[in-house]
Amino acid sequence: MAIPYGRQSINDRDIEAVAEVLRGDWLTTGPYVDKFETAIAKLADAAGAAVVSNGTAALHVGYSTLGIKPGDEIITTPMTFVATSAMAMHEGATMVFADVQEDTGNIDPKRVEA
Repeated sequence: MAIPYGRQSINDRDIEAVAEVLRGDWLTTGPYVDKFETAIAKLADAAGAAVVSNGTAALHVGYSTLGIKPGDEIITTPMTFVATSAMAMHEGATMVFADVQEDTGNIDPKRVEA
């Protein structure tokens, strides 16, 4: 099974939205961030949301918010970006790897259980 690194779905509207922000006064904070956080919170039916700079930071915040600590085990597949494990280990967790299902490429629930 060939697993592509990633596929983007970017249209002209997306490009114009980015260009609009780049032309504005706020690059990393400001009204667009507020709008995005509000939209994400609504989508998740949550009281609020906070954006971060990248996926690694998001994993760090997520693990910390969940209270991951030394002695906890995090089960994941070794076929993931290194940050999945690195950020859990940063919180003191022990990594346990479970293989994937050959037909889907997703983590195998039977291996997780084992």
